Amino acid sequence: MELTVISTFAGCGGSSLGYKWAGFKELLAIDNNANACQTFALNFPGVKVWNRDIREVKGAEILDACGLKAGQLDVLDGSPPCQGFSTAGKRQVNDSRNDLSYEFARLIDELQPRAFVMENVSGLVKGKMRGAFKAITVRLKSGGYRVNCRLLNAMYYGVPQSRERLIWIGLRADVPGVYEWPEKREALGLREALGLRQGWGARPDGVRDKMHFNKHRDPDAPCVTLCKTRPPILRFGNTEREMTLAECATIASFPSDFQWSGNAKQDYERIGNAVMPKMMQAIAGQLAKVLSA
Repeated sequence: MELTVISTFAGCGGSSLGYKWAGFKELLAIDNNANACQTFALNFPGVKVWNRDIREVKGAEILDACGLKAGQLDVLDGSPPCQGFSTAGKRQVNDSRNDLSYEFARLIDELQPRAFVMENVSGLVKGKMRGAFKAITVRLKSGGYRVNCRLLNAMYYGVPQSRERLIWIGLRADVPGVYEWPEKREALGLREALGLRQGWGARPDGVRDKMHFNKHRDPDAPCVTLCKTRPPILRFGNTEREMTLAECATIASFPSDFQWSGNAKQDYERIGNAVMPKMMQAIAGQLAKVLSA
């Protein structure tokens, strides 16, 4: 029997793609951004998609829509908005978006999945946000789950991009076994990743990042973290240009046949906000081992 997953804050489907590759069956995806839901629907035609604010969604209606009873779902996945915690933002403790992690915890209480996965930015364990990190972790444990959290970098899990993210794994008290974190792999460099795409000839001999004072980066190292508005600039000999949408998607580990539904600004935002599919595949694959034992 296939393991089941429901994704909250699903975005365009980065985490959902990782679960799919790991053998999970997605039952429902929820996101409050209309373009994200449109993009998701294009790429996952058999999955229900709700364009709704998670604060207005109740566990009972999720169970009813998916034909489940409390406790039957295998995994609840969620990536609450991270802007209030991110080191790239203002890092305001009272940012209302920070409270959405508690809405995710509420749904855990109401759905009682066998396991949950929550993702957020590394800034949550840095400086003044550490208190918020501890409070969120305590809340996630309060429902009777064994919870572990680790800071992972996507570049060690098949993603040619340095992107640190906090990952919480929760196992319900009656689920036997221990979650084993995926093993690190050798990082793939930006130049090699772009050269692997069929039909792309030239590889960049340089790259600079506008978000970090135009600092030049080694093109043979993993790409700098992609943001949602300003792609890095590639150098080819004496010419420079911004990384294209297709190149950004490759650096984020999306496959070449993944479809994007918006304008350029919206599509870059989808990639910048996404969970990296290959990293989630590694995480979900390890979780599948525990849940299938």
